[in-house]
Amino acid sequence: MIHSLFPRRLLAALTFGGLALGANAADFTVAYQTSVDPAKVAQADGAYEKASNSTIEWRKFDGGAEVITAVASGDVQIGYVGSSPLAAAASRQLPVQTFLIAAQLGAAEALVARDGAGIAKPADLIGKKVAVPFVSTGHYSLLAALKHWQIDPAKVQILNLAPPAIISAWQRGDIDATYVWDPALGVAKANGKVLITSGELGELGAPTFDAWIVRKDFAEKHPEAVRAFAKVTLDAYAAYRKDPQAWLADADNIAKLVKLSGAKAEDIPLLLQGNVFPLAADQVTALGAPTVQAVTETARFLKEQGKVDAVLPDYAPYVSNRFVAN
Repeated sequence: MIHSLFPRRLLAALTFGGLALGANAADFTVAYQTSVDPAKVAQADGAYEKASNSTIEWRKFDGGAEVITAVASGDVQIGYVGSSPLAAAASRQLPVQTFLIAAQLGAAEALVARDGAGIAKPADLIGKKVAVPFVSTGHYSLLAALKHWQIDPAKVQILNLAPPAIISAWQRGDIDATYVWDPALGVAKANGKVLITSGELGELGAPTFDAWIVRKDFAEKHPEAVRAFAKVTLDAYAAYRKDPQAWLADADNIAKLVKLSGAKAEDIPLLLQGNVFPLAADQVTALGAPTVQAVTETARFLKEQGKVDAVLPDYAPYVSNRFVAN
């Protein structure tokens, strides 16, 4: 349950002020995940450090709930999360702000049924073991898919597993299906069938996205570092979208994505094409009413599912376009 993600003493500490960022506050820690996106090339090249004139410690996380906990504690200043953990964090009024849309999710997250599990259609999920990281975009999408198919979630054995554990359980045959992202998604698709993707769910009214968030205290002290981080990311997106085929033809780009994501080289083109990476002009608009509305709708869904206690009257304080406006 999400309540366990944020201990009372931690929430109390956050209520009365941020934690110290260290003697050299210009240097910071970034929580990244294994998603496949063009900006991982910039990460591998050290472009973020150069642009922000900072020393950056990059920490890999397997899910957004873990990232939120690390950002909330003050150990991490900037983090990569999905829209579901973002909505959960904002609903608990943690001191974070979305400053960049990392990706609008499409086929890069999906529900996959294992071959031989006896799942030929959605109704066959009843009674089956379906693994997903709780309070993730995959969890939100799984529940949205079940709602669309009019399947009671209580009739499905939904298991809370992190992506590495999903890979192990899948390979042992311990689970029947999973809603997840790469590299676990690639493992599942090798001997499984995709039932629905996040892109398809978006068209059905349950869109999901990934975002970069920042602690508000760090953003106030070092807006130039956040702005530089956003610019490096957007420059990487622009380089990819200018000529995707030429970008994919560069073996060096593929090698860097493989190293940082764990995805297979042959899967990377499809994974990149499965998401939308918004450019700067799109970000200015998106980081306003559209994202606030999306977070609000996600929070309402999480409240309906009993994953958060309350929905805030306004999520605008948790979204800002000021770091991409120029």
